Amino acid sequence: MNRFCRIEQLLGRPALEKLKNARVAVFGLGAVGSYAVEALARAGIGYLRLVDCDVVRLSNFNRQLYALESTLNRPKAEVARARVLDINPACTVEAHQAFVDGSTAPALLAQPLDVVVDAIDSVAPKVMLIATAVRAGLKVVASMGAATRLDPFLIRVGDIAETDVCPLAKFVRKKLKAAGIARGVRCIYSIESPRNTNSPVPDEPETFVKGRPRKPIGSLSYATGMFGLLAAYETIKMIVPLGGDV
Repeated sequence: MNRFCRIEQLLGRPALEKLKNARVAVFGLGAVGSYAVEALARAGIGYLRLVDCDVVRLSNFNRQLYALESTLNRPKAEVARARVLDINPACTVEAHQAFVDGSTAPALLAQPLDVVVDAIDSVAPKVMLIATAVRAGLKVVASMGAATRLDPFLIRVGDIAETDVCPLAKFVRKKLKAAGIARGVRCIYSIESPRNTNSPVPDEPETFVKGRPRKPIGSLSYATGMFGLLAAYETIKMIVPLGGDV
């Protein structure tokens, strides 16, 4: 018996071998990305490239899997790597504490990769990552706006061209279209209108100052976690047949 015997029982040995041989990169290891990585690691993915520029902070505790007393102020990429190896010591894990921009994206997307998961919440790096990955011929699963949503039953999956309601998706779609990319990016998004947040609460200073300042917005773990789990589902579907695709 091995730690992934239940996956083999469900999908068969050939599928388990495909998962073991798959190479996936996850960018952004926060509220969405941490849950995506968790599901991918427990699905037996054999290689994970984990990228995030930030460290674990107190304001992460409401929604991020890596936020614990024992991990406070540690780089998220380092914490994620340790957790994945605790789940599956046979997994090859690359951890990069890096900010995605024009100078770093090509190296961070170095082939071979089977799927790229975008869980970045900053617009410019998000668009840069998606565009660079698509131009390199890589499959992309991208999470759109997960914060300020409450209803998990309004979360949808579709091509970037099909996204609706979500302001972040609209902006990303516009930027990608201007870059010549109108379709071909699998997205997790919500058709729930973003809720008006209450008065801002004091926030911690940014530990990695790059890009434009961002205003903190509210979120709950079940909603952001659902985005991450659906991103993992879409990623796994790109590697092995699942459900109605069998």
